[in-house]
This record gives sequence, structure tokens and C-alpha cells, in this order.
Amino acid sequence: MVDGRSSRKKALLCPGCRRLVSADETTCPFCGLPKPGSRWKNTVFTRVFDSGDRLVNAIIAANAVMFVLSLLISSRGFQLSGNPMTFLSPDSQGLLRLGATGAIPIDRLHHWWTLGSASFLHGGILHIVFNMLALRQIAPLVIREYGTHRMVVIYTLSGVGGFLLSYLAGVNFTIGASSAVCGLIGAALYFGKSRGGIYGRAIYRQVGGWALGIVLFGLVVPGINNWAHGGGMAAGMLLGLLTGYHERKRANRLHRLLGVMCMAGTALILLWAVFTGLVSRI
Repeated sequence: MVDGRSSRKKALLCPGCRRLVSADETTCPFCGLPKPGSRWKNTVFTRVFDSGDRLVNAIIAANAVMFVLSLLISSRGFQLSGNPMTFLSPDSQGLLRLGATGAIPIDRLHHWWTLGSASFLHGGILHIVFNMLALRQIAPLVIREYGTHRMVVIYTLSGVGGFLLSYLAGVNFTIGASSAVCGLIGAALYFGKSRGGIYGRAIYRQVGGWALGIVLFGLVVPGINNWAHGGGMAAGMLLGLLTGYHERKRANRLHRLLGVMCMAGTALILLWAVFTGLVSRI
């Protein structure tokens, strides 16, 4: 007698679309992901893509960890002044050790990898709080329209693109997640303009207000890297066009591969930044 339970197909949530599928499926019937039951597609590393909240929390956590480390390895300690703009500010040496970018780190030290690490460093408590609040506001919209994998691609490459433009413009020393966040704003602007209709126009007007606010803030407040902001926003628009959004192009294998590569590359760069920062501190 054959046990009926042994003949049942195991079911699982597809790592690509989170719908219930058979573990024996060679391709997900909903999103087209090959071999959704493969073990490597259900690892802790890939599960971060399963939830938009989990992904955003992971990015915020990485920024928080790097901020604390920058305070701990600062040569002259960190500032505890009553000025909110400089309160809990790491010094330039600590930031340089952990991967600040610009003409000095790249031209003098040949640290091209800092184009990827600088997005996770901040110059003070207000700096990181404002950037993370902006990320928390705009990321869910981009994730909803582009998906988690494309959001990671846009966020990562926009940060690199913005800092590359600021380096070419001659900015000596720069940090902050705002270049990557501006990339998300750029992608949202492209989505709203491209989609059109009542919803698209509403998104375009809302996000356009944020973009205008960033431009005005950069013109009024000294020390803002407007080149990185503009470069990140332009990169986000271009990446939004190239990768497409859900209504125009369904997420495919290339999007997932690029997302994983961007996340893995960022993780390796940050690990290298921490290693070199601690070694140089010793």
C-alpha cells in the first residue's frame, strides 16, 4: 500500500513573487523564476528580498552600524557639543578609514571602492537621521512599483553614479546616503512621468516636490554635495528607464541577478571598509 502522504507534492513560497507553488516546479507559473524550490534561493541572504520592510530595515541597519563604527575609530573622538549640527560627529580621519570618497581618497589613495561605501557613512546624528527618514519615505513607493531587486539596483548604482559625478566635478571629500536616496526619487519621477494618468501624475507631483526641496536645500545650506544629489537623481531616472517597472516589464532573472550582485558587492565593500578601518586604527 502506498502512503498517500508521501505522494503529495511539497508546497513553498516562491522566492521571487511569494506565491504558493509546488517545490517540484521547474519554473514558477506566476513570475517565471527557474527552480523556485532550489535551496540557495531560500537562504538568509536572499530572503531579504522577500519583504520590502525587511530590505529597508537591512539598509538602515547597515547605515547605523557604519555610523557607530565611524564614531568608535575616530582619531580625536567624536563631538558631543550642544550644537545639533555637529552633535555625535565622527572626525574626517575616521570617515576616511571607513570609506569616504572624493578626489582625495580616489586620487591620492586609489580607493575606487569608496564609491560604494560612502553611501553608508554620515557626518553626524542629524545627517543620518534625515537620510534614513527620507529612505523610509521613498523606498516603499519604489519597491511597490519596481520590486525589491530593482530597488536595490537603483539604490546601489545611483549612489555610485552620484559620487562618481561629484568626483569628476572635483569634490575632495564626501559621504552620505542622499545620493542613493536621490536615485530612488529619480526612479519615482520617471515612473510617474512615464505611467501618466491620475496616479502617475499624482506621484510625479508629490515626488517632484521632494526633488525641488532637495535642490533648494542644497542651494541654501553650505557644504551640501549638489553634484552627488543631481548625479544620483539622474542615475535613478536612467536606471528606472533601463530596468522598467512592474506595469511595463515584469521582474525577470536579470533583475534578480543584478539585485543579488549589487547587494553582495555592497556587503563585500563594507566588510573591506571595516577591515581596513580597524587595521589602520590599530
